[in-house]
Amino acid sequence: MVLQPEQTTDASHPAEIDPETSQVIATRPNIKKASQQPTATLPQEETTSDLWQLTRARLNLDPSLEQSRVQQQLNWYRKHPQYMHRTLSRAAPYYHYILEQTAARGLPAELALLPIVESAYDPFAYSHGRAAGAWQFIPSTAEHFGLKKTWWYDGRRDILESTDAALNYLEQLNQRFEGDWLLALAAYNAGGGTVSRAIRKNSEKGLPTDFWSLKLPKETQKYVPKLLAVAELLRHHEQYDLTLPELPNQAYFEVVETESQIDLAWAAKLVDMELDDLYRLNPGFNRWATDPSGPHRLLIPVEKSALLKAGLAETPPEKRLKWQRYTIRSGDSLLSIAKRFNTTVDVLRTSNNLTGSRIRAGKTLLIPSASEQPEAYVLSQVQRQQSRQNSVKASAARTHYHTVQSGDNLWQLARTYNVDVKSLARWNSMAPGDTLKLGTKLIIVADNSSQSSASDLRAKSRKIGYQVRSGDSLHKIAGRYNVAVNDILRWNKLSGSEYLQPGQQLTLYIDVRKAR
Repeated sequence: MVLQPEQTTDASHPAEIDPETSQVIATRPNIKKASQQPTATLPQEETTSDLWQLTRARLNLDPSLEQSRVQQQLNWYRKHPQYMHRTLSRAAPYYHYILEQTAARGLPAELALLPIVESAYDPFAYSHGRAAGAWQFIPSTAEHFGLKKTWWYDGRRDILESTDAALNYLEQLNQRFEGDWLLALAAYNAGGGTVSRAIRKNSEKGLPTDFWSLKLPKETQKYVPKLLAVAELLRHHEQYDLTLPELPNQAYFEVVETESQIDLAWAAKLVDMELDDLYRLNPGFNRWATDPSGPHRLLIPVEKSALLKAGLAETPPEKRLKWQRYTIRSGDSLLSIAKRFNTTVDVLRTSNNLTGSRIRAGKTLLIPSASEQPEAYVLSQVQRQQSRQNSVKASAARTHYHTVQSGDNLWQLARTYNVDVKSLARWNSMAPGDTLKLGTKLIIVADNSSQSSASDLRAKSRKIGYQVRSGDSLHKIAGRYNVAVNDILRWNKLSGSEYLQPGQQLTLYIDVRKAR
């Protein structure tokens, strides 16, 4: 599909609820569902074979080159041309679709460039604030805009769903701020409430209320200028000596309906493409297969889509996955079986049409399993985390692993190992607020200057005896002496299910400087 340079916008809008204030605001009617194939409804005035040329024709925001903040960002990008080239090359599989969606809504082409600022056009990007995907949705905003999240799938990374949600959100913010795109963009970064409060404060003081006059968070003050600088670079790329990667004005992928769950390795073989390339087009899928509850579709390069359609037509749904038969043993539970096969209780229930958790010894369960070894699914969530840990281990002088136990969290572990919580999260492809899963192995970097392993801390700490008092709990004791619950359990050979009894003797190894 070839995009055209011009499009008019629809000005009639029904009501919708703002995600931050719960106020009723206007929104665009009849927005196309992301799972549908994109359609061209634009008047054909002229065509261009170059997507960057089409982008320049649709840039609509004032570049504000007189603003020093824009000049600062422009200077940075000019000094780092390789960064821009890498980012624009990374955008190649997605950019036609995203520009097409902005054009279909009559939005400025600058919005198609926003993922450059948000994530460097990386759909696997994950920030310390728990924002994920090319458009960097945080969990609460993602939920408000209907982006599904399961063990199998995260809609924040799905190119179709996240683009649809992001443009819906940006349109709402634009209407909230009466058509001022700079304020809408600032609100996308800082939140609508933050921008509204800044406007109110300036208004009460009789000061201007445009973006450049507002007192906003430092990140937001740079955020909008970054986008304007990127647009300026593309507008006059020759003047700035920026070489643009070739990007023809044609669709890169086609949406192929699968109608059932499918092993991604099987699909990749069917269309003769690398599995990591298939993941990059379908980054919403966290595991080795698509989500059994949908979306039941894959994005496939246009030239390979016919292969997948033919393969699906010849292969019934039950043959698109590999299945294991497991005979239930005495003492088994759905949870213990799920852990053994690296799956979830919900997956076992769905696969075996179970409504509850009761199972019987001797009965058989069907368990879906990957057709390849875990390492083959290189861009699955687990393998991305493993790759990050391997990279950390290769670049650090000293590392060790911590196995997550009951009561652990990143903040507590960072304090236990005397490391920065943001670093600990980054080493393990996580965010500081993420919940830890029991049994997960976390990598910890230790150096001789400021970081210590658990054994180092124990060697430098003082051994004390502690008598449990009435009302004590492991968490209370851990907090009082600035130690980890799992360390108390290990030092005293306790299980997490045991109750403490008044008078019980515990052994603790504490840093007396930190004990409270």
